[in-house]
Amino acid sequence: MATGTARATEPYEPRFDCGRLCLDLLATTHPAEQLHSPDRLRAWIVGAGLVPEGTPLAETDTSWLAGFRELRTCVGLLVPGGAPGPNARDSRPYETALARVNAFTRAATPTPLAVRTDEGTLVRVLEEPPGCAALLAVVARDAVELLTDPVACARLRQCAGDNCPLVYVDTSRGRRRRWCSSETCGNRERVARHRRRAALARA
Repeated sequence: MATGTARATEPYEPRFDCGRLCLDLLATTHPAEQLHSPDRLRAWIVGAGLVPEGTPLAETDTSWLAGFRELRTCVGLLVPGGAPGPNARDSRPYETALARVNAFTRAATPTPLAVRTDEGTLVRVLEEPPGCAALLAVVARDAVELLTDPVACARLRQCAGDNCPLVYVDTSRGRRRRWCSSETCGNRERVARHRRRAALARA
């Protein structure tokens, strides 16, 4: 059964274009669950830049999945537009999520080092392979920085695409970005508009 789930979700690649690490974690729920196996979580950790390429992550297991999914749920409750309901900030779930994110931040984060390669260039490595708590702390601290930055919060947008819940930081000129991705949701909207116009013309 697990194999079938992996095959069903495999075509969906992780998104890393939301403008913040914690928002990229939120994006792993759409259009289907991305973090459905330790292998997929490892791929997301590397793709998100939490660790340099080649960092050993052999200890990644289902407990890591539970931790990242819990943090993702908490961030979704805290980020404006990440969860439905205008009174979310006054609710008990909001306060519980805030406490959990703050708890995640308390772990020590991985120690980066600059190491010279044989070619003489410097590359980033970690002093030791990170544990789950250390990586969760990096994402949680990014969430805290976002939530306490009024300018960044003012630029948060929810995708205008139908049935797309993704939240992103709008850094476009004039703050006119409407979709999480012009190639996906934006293109679908353009196709839908074209079909509507064609149907009206035929009518």
